[in-house]
Amino acid sequence: MKKVWMMALLAFAACKNDTKSTEKSLNEKKEISAHDTFESLKIEPILENDSLSIRAIEVIGNNLAFAANNGTYGLYNSATGNWKLSQQKYDSLMPEFRAVASTSTDFFMLSVANPALLYKTGDDGKMKLVYKEENEKVFYDAIAFWNDKEGMAMGDPTEDCLSVIVTRDGGNSWEKIECEKLPKAAEGEAAFAASNSNIAIEGDHVWILSGGMKSRVFHSADNGKTWEVADTPLKQGKPTLGGYSMDFYDTKNGIIIGGNYEDPDGNTGNKAITKDGGKTWNLIADGEEPNYKSSVRYVPNRNGKEIVATGFTGISYSKDAGETWKKLSDEGFYTIRFLNDSTAFAAGSKRIAKIYFQ
Repeated sequence: MKKVWMMALLAFAACKNDTKSTEKSLNEKKEISAHDTFESLKIEPILENDSLSIRAIEVIGNNLAFAANNGTYGLYNSATGNWKLSQQKYDSLMPEFRAVASTSTDFFMLSVANPALLYKTGDDGKMKLVYKEENEKVFYDAIAFWNDKEGMAMGDPTEDCLSVIVTRDGGNSWEKIECEKLPKAAEGEAAFAASNSNIAIEGDHVWILSGGMKSRVFHSADNGKTWEVADTPLKQGKPTLGGYSMDFYDTKNGIIIGGNYEDPDGNTGNKAITKDGGKTWNLIADGEEPNYKSSVRYVPNRNGKEIVATGFTGISYSKDAGETWKKLSDEGFYTIRFLNDSTAFAAGSKRIAKIYFQ
């Protein structure tokens, strides 16, 4: 039985592992309508479970995979509307997963806290443990892949740099980058496992967003081999302050957003954009909507102009690259991922929903 869990999903996904390839396929079939800016949205719950807190989702083709607390993970078949839920246990521990990713053949899920546990789809239909790290400081926040062979995950420092692990063999083995090869972390600099979006990848480029006492953007242009770091103008200096989420539309244009989840009404110093690949960042809509947000994404196929941000404070939308925003809903979600240029999946406390932007 070869990778039963993942193969069931890929049978409907046509082996497409990212939103860009999905939207291209849909465009070719002329299934994407649109191109008016959004005025409202419709929320359709597709999973409700009172025991789950879901911060990591992955669009695979037209379908969705997630992993959450209580060791729970699952896949959604959009063709049938059915879910397949499973549970991963490690000894007597039920891991809390806040990071997921996929290649064209495998699904990955990574837990927070000690021990860090990274699983990938196994050949026997069960998830296979491919990386474990034991350290009282270990706490991984996000995971992503450049391609089917190369991927990385990032987390809080266990020494004097951010934790970064990489794979070059499709996720079968992982190696932690030595601190000598990474910029030194500032005192109290870490990251937030709020939405699996501390990492952004475009081509061979990757960016990592930190927060807390120091909120910066780390950048590699060569698949994680060499690194540089840039300061951000976001509010920082407290453990709960700084950047929570990041997205890049291309190798030049990106956005970071966050704030302070203990002061969710604050809207100053919590969002910024770059136009030079992350070298410099400038505040946008300062003192204006939106307030604290834990997940931000560019709308596909909208030339980097349209952006959606969500958090437990609601859903906001910009049609002018973040200069101005409109609140579309008070309903809160921790994380969001686009299926195409007018439909997204979002997840949060006790639920996952499909969101139709209108």
